[in-house]
Amino acid sequence: MSKNKHKHHTRQGHGHDAAEASSSNGTGPVTDVAQTPAEDAVMGDIRGVLIQVAGARLLLPNATIAEVLSYAEPEPIAPAPEWLLGRTRWRGWQLPLVAFSRLAGLGVDQPGLGSKVAVLKALAGNSRTPFFAVVTQGFPRLVTVARDSLSTLGEDGDVLPTGVLARVQLNEDEALIPDLEALEGLVAEAVAQAA
Repeated sequence: MSKNKHKHHTRQGHGHDAAEASSSNGTGPVTDVAQTPAEDAVMGDIRGVLIQVAGARLLLPNATIAEVLSYAEPEPIAPAPEWLLGRTRWRGWQLPLVAFSRLAGLGVDQPGLGSKVAVLKALAGNSRTPFFAVVTQGFPRLVTVARDSLSTLGEDGDVLPTGVLARVQLNEDEALIPDLEALEGLVAEAVAQAA
């Protein structure tokens, strides 16, 4: 087995050269890298996080979570929509704090004792707001998301709540996948109007 593993790493390390060499002799790119079923399964899995909010669970890639903090009363932003709770301090940043359930119309977040704040990495690459935060009910739960354990719920054309990309089933858990780009846009727009 270690011999196959070594062969696998060698081909990956020189894949570009091997592909060029095989293309020049007319055989096409190298595609016969041996993998075990376990390696195939691992390559399709990602680490995810289930976050409990009022009325729903959110499923996010683990890589989007920068940190989880204890809830502290945010500094108010006025005027602001009811789902933008204010700004919370984190590592020298003043992060917009979002009540996702209020935004999506799923319920009313009542942050307090036991609530947490998930700091999320923004995807848009805006250097002025590289992070924003979402209030949660307790600590997020790490999960492994495999292709065969995740399915989409609902029908094509179903109307999804604001800020939601999809309804999914992960093993026994129903969850919502938030539309992070749309959420970032809504947050940026609300913060700009309040400035």
